[in-house]
Amino acid sequence: MTTKTILIIGTYDTKDDELNYIADVIHSQGGNVVTMDVSVLGNPTDPTDYSKHQVAKEGGSSIRSAIDCGDENQAMQIMGKGAALLSCRLFNEGKFDGALVLGGTMGTDLALDVCSALPIGVPKYIVSTVSFSPLIPPERMAPDTQMILWAGGLYGLNSICKSSLSQAAGAVLGATRAVEAPDRKKPLVGMTSLGKTALKYMVTLKPALEDRGFEVAVFHATGMGGRAFESLAAQGAFSLVLDLCTQELGNHILGSNISAGADRLTNAGSTGTPQIVAPGCYDLVDIVGWQEIPKKWHDHTTHAHNRLLTSIVLDHAERSQVARAHATQLKQANGPTVLILPEGGCGEWDRPGEGLHDAVGLDVFLATLEKEHPQNVELVKTQAHINDDEFANAVLFQVDKWLTDGTISNQVGQA
Repeated sequence: MTTKTILIIGTYDTKDDELNYIADVIHSQGGNVVTMDVSVLGNPTDPTDYSKHQVAKEGGSSIRSAIDCGDENQAMQIMGKGAALLSCRLFNEGKFDGALVLGGTMGTDLALDVCSALPIGVPKYIVSTVSFSPLIPPERMAPDTQMILWAGGLYGLNSICKSSLSQAAGAVLGATRAVEAPDRKKPLVGMTSLGKTALKYMVTLKPALEDRGFEVAVFHATGMGGRAFESLAAQGAFSLVLDLCTQELGNHILGSNISAGADRLTNAGSTGTPQIVAPGCYDLVDIVGWQEIPKKWHDHTTHAHNRLLTSIVLDHAERSQVARAHATQLKQANGPTVLILPEGGCGEWDRPGEGLHDAVGLDVFLATLEKEHPQNVELVKTQAHINDDEFANAVLFQVDKWLTDGTISNQVGQA
């Protein structure tokens, strides 16, 4: 087995013992290590492979500038920029196979920059005292970042934190040995959806697109899934986008913390990626199911999906607001954009006879979106429900049209 090398990043002036312990574990498991210091004020006990001065210089600054700014937040952003750029360059030069960044809130802030800079498929682990915390906004998370809670690790080594640190060391080394990097042999389609109880078009569309020569990745549009989707769209990873569940946009503009970020429904357009959009489950805002329902939603119908997630059913004014937000986001698109409006409904629970059916609310939403949609967006209406075969056929009709006219291609490197 080829020996793998792990890049370890941290503030070696204050966390020397912890970082060296991680390195020792990796070495004991047959891995190699390169080290990067992102301290500002102090120095490591022993020199690292990449010094804090090299890090700051890579970002176009210096340690003196970081110190003189007199603000630890600004200073760490200087180091974050340099660490991200240096890590990316070193990976491209083949200097390491995976990365592990350790820190508290300051180190985690920097770690998020580093992980976002590295390509998908590069094992990247953040060991943090605030792992999984709501302090971390979804838009800062790289699609394949792994986090491990650094329990008992605020100051110094102990048996509790060694348990976390040793697992992290083994995890990142194991990941470099096991990872299967993304296959670029087929053009990739990015699709958004929810579970099959709410949205079912993926069952038809995925094999149909694969038959046409594409690889298809379906993203679960429940906040973090949409974040991963938008991150990859911003990188130009997709040859075609089928953004058929835009429910996270409503989450964001109506104040839910289950958000994919303010740039939801914009990144495919900003890179010019051809996209087909439909407002799957637009009528719902998801909230954390185990928390008390906020007072502003007390007069709304709710749907408890499970103990983790509860959906709020939007009133007519809110549906108009969400429709206008769709138009605002899509107006920024630079590439071919088709918006399909399923006049039969946009989620399994809004069919006639189902508990969330609201024909007037659907008409309000569709009428607003039809009126407000920007000129750069082609509007297509279908009488079908979004879960009907007719809807999937409408999507495939547009895909085939673009294949025929050369807007998209099922061959890598074309169109």
